Amino acid sequence: MDQHIPVWIDGHLQPMDKLAVHQRGLRHPAVSVFVVAGDRLLIQRRALGKYHTPGLWANTCCTHPLWNEDPATCANRRLDEELGLTGLALAHRGVVEYRAEVGNGMIEHEVVDLFLARCDSRPDVRENPDEVMDHRWITASDLHREIEQRPAAFTPWLRIYLHEHGAQVLPGF
Repeated sequence: MDQHIPVWIDGHLQPMDKLAVHQRGLRHPAVSVFVVAGDRLLIQRRALGKYHTPGLWANTCCTHPLWNEDPATCANRRLDEELGLTGLALAHRGVVEYRAEVGNGMIEHEVVDLFLARCDSRPDVRENPDEVMDHRWITASDLHREIEQRPAAFTPWLRIYLHEHGAQVLPGF
């Protein structure tokens, strides 16, 4: 893997190979997006080719910003790249930090800009099979119940967001 992402080293952002960042558990910026239509959240199942947490259910989308890319631009870019979603009005919901083991000896230590898009109706989703193997719309109660019953089917960050930051990320959900 030869993709570089920003990482904090000695208090300054520097580019580093993404895989190395996760192998070393280094603190780095990220974005996470939640798209809600009515009473349902759009979640995705990560493609099996992903190098960590393949096949697990996650929030609508998440990624790392490119060098000098602002978080909102990154969030919009990734919605399009992963799910073919464009033109959504994203509301910034704050910044959270978490650290979690994600399997295969890797650690996510992210400082995450959170975004929420509320839609009147469900937008058409076009999955990128390199990134997403499935998606679905789910109510809050069903999502919480499924996570309680099968936590290993969901990414650590989705469980953290809902458990520790639910009111901030998804007010009223």
